[in-house]
Amino acid sequence: MASTAGHGHGAAADPPETRPPGGGATVRVRLMAAVVALTATALTVAGATGLALQLRDTDARIDDSLARAVTAVRTLEAEGQPDPAAPDDPDARVPWTSLDTLLRKAVETRVPGEDEGVVALQDGVLSWRPADETGAVRLDTDRELMAWLGDVVRDDAASAPVTVATAVTEYRLVAVPVDVAAEPGTHGTVVVAFDRSALTAGVRRIFLTYSAVGLFALAVVSAVAWFVVGRMLRPVRMLRDTVRRVTESDLSERIAVLGKDDLADLAGSVNAMLDRLERAFGSQRELLDDVGHELRTPLTIVRGHLELLDPSDAADVRATQALALDELDRMQRLVDDLVTLATADRPDFVRPAPVDVGRLTDDVLEKARGLGEQRFVVVSRADVTARVDAQRITQAWLQLLANAVRFSAAGSAVRLGSEVAGGRLLLWVRDEGPGVPPEEEERIFERFHRGQADRVQHGAGLGLPIVAAIAAAHGGRVFLEHPPPGAGPGVVFVLDLPAVGLVDGASDVSLELAEPHR
Repeated sequence: MASTAGHGHGAAADPPETRPPGGGATVRVRLMAAVVALTATALTVAGATGLALQLRDTDARIDDSLARAVTAVRTLEAEGQPDPAAPDDPDARVPWTSLDTLLRKAVETRVPGEDEGVVALQDGVLSWRPADETGAVRLDTDRELMAWLGDVVRDDAASAPVTVATAVTEYRLVAVPVDVAAEPGTHGTVVVAFDRSALTAGVRRIFLTYSAVGLFALAVVSAVAWFVVGRMLRPVRMLRDTVRRVTESDLSERIAVLGKDDLADLAGSVNAMLDRLERAFGSQRELLDDVGHELRTPLTIVRGHLELLDPSDAADVRATQALALDELDRMQRLVDDLVTLATADRPDFVRPAPVDVGRLTDDVLEKARGLGEQRFVVVSRADVTARVDAQRITQAWLQLLANAVRFSAAGSAVRLGSEVAGGRLLLWVRDEGPGVPPEEEERIFERFHRGQADRVQHGAGLGLPIVAAIAAAHGGRVFLEHPPPGAGPGVVFVLDLPAVGLVDGASDVSLELAEPHR
């Protein structure tokens, strides 16, 4: 998701990083630190695990070779030497008579491989080493190792592989004690050792290369993550900058929404909130302007007449009093209408209850007879019970009837009716007045909007908005229709409400019109 602030602007460059209040790290830095730490941890664990497994495998191969060496020495010691009395019989064997001979034979039969060394010690002193040690390890040249071997405890446990580290290298070795019965008190040791450092050097070189590659990969991941995190957080920074630029006098800033991710939803929600705030502030400013204008006129009229009042003229006093009371009544109606609109958004603005729509229609007809000299006719009556606020619906319906009286001639017919159609409850009023100009149809439900005829009659322009607010509070709407061609002049206002809680769907239609309001 990419975004730009404001209307009509192209894509803006990424805004600079700003440190949050208190000097803490930015979200981008914290995310980067987390990504780098997790990546470094994963690379380290993987490398350390691989290195440990490779070293363990190398030690296992060394230990296997040392175990075979121990077996070979024990076998040689147990078999004995060839029988001098039967030189022609290779299977004739007798116990060893010389420890030195046994040690020499043990060294000769063990041909050391690369990175392997063999020596024999007698009473802790070097006795034999291989004649050809090409590629082998010269154990006797490592004085620290030879000193350690001279102190080896003579027991079978010494035949177990051990690791010995000296200043020269690190060894993995076995020291096999051997004895000859013919020479009691003389002790020999056959030592087979591998240069563990040399054997593991290849593994360590591989993992040094791995470490270098891992550091390079970590650097690449960090650079890419810095860029990606920056792009991901760009809508958040745009949101922050947009909110900073929003003021009570300028709510036009918006964030362009691209994509369908969570940040796009956030930007869309903020834009919707800004739309609501802009409408609310605009409505508030318009309300204050219009209220000031509407109240200023009657106050100016009253003030002007009071300034010109002749207290000694009783007729002038009575006329001024009547005019002032009339203007005060008009201001009182304006204030009452404003209070109604101000409470329209409250949950308790309407209090629905089961209402007999047919009886409500008759009651509204009776109340409408005092609105003017027009002829009021009920064209259709819905004999159903619906959940509505009877007082608010009566208020809205009478407001529509009052409008019809205001804009139609005395003696003309004003029709009203109620009906159920398409799962909706329709309450309507039709007059025979001049109608509503097409250019004003979309605005007549706006607060303080007055048509040309309404301006002449000094209306405040709040009647129809109150009707719209009552309809909206019921989950419905109010709209305007024109009679079909040939049906005569006038206009039809319809309260379209959800048919909630309807009990009976019957509708009693008057004989005056075959179709109630179309």
